[in-house]
Amino acid sequence: MNKLTLLALTLLLSAPAIAENKFGFFVEPMLTYESGEADVDLPSPFGSSQSDINGLGIGGRIGFHAMEVLFVGIDGRYSRLTYENNDTNIDTDATSYNFGPIIGLQVPGPLGIRVWAGMITNGEMDLEKDQGVDFTFKDAGGYRVGAGIKLASVSLNLEYQEITYDKTQMNDAGIFSGSTRKVDQEYKSYVLSVSFPFAL
Repeated sequence: MNKLTLLALTLLLSAPAIAENKFGFFVEPMLTYESGEADVDLPSPFGSSQSDINGLGIGGRIGFHAMEVLFVGIDGRYSRLTYENNDTNIDTDATSYNFGPIIGLQVPGPLGIRVWAGMITNGEMDLEKDQGVDFTFKDAGGYRVGAGIKLASVSLNLEYQEITYDKTQMNDAGIFSGSTRKVDQEYKSYVLSVSFPFAL
């Protein structure tokens, strides 16, 4: 099913509710679990390598809805992750946050399908020190797409995200220290979440 067909079907199913619902605000707190891999280019002697990343998080959206069919807002996430890189023997915890705008469509009413897409405009991933290395990946940018099934005020969701960190603060890396754009990280992952959308 192409995007145009999906949009037409969504609007058709939404027609009975459009006349009854109004424009307004919405809030949507959420609990998340993400799992994925990151390609990271570290300075010598480490070199390029791949990291496994997963963990739990919290997040939320806030914005405007139009007749409970179209929603536009800001999406923010905070996660507590495990970060494992077998090439460098780094196995540590990390904290991550990111945020950016989001736009989506949904079928109004107590039961419906939801789809959305969003940009990630900023954020960072801070690794706890391990193997004498302490990095903070900064200047996050990327995108996130997802779909969910809403039942009353609960939505079960699956998302895919790609995030690139263009700047790295090397807090402790042997002879390397300071901030650099020569080390970057490309992170691709899936996110399972349960969220609680409320139209105001």
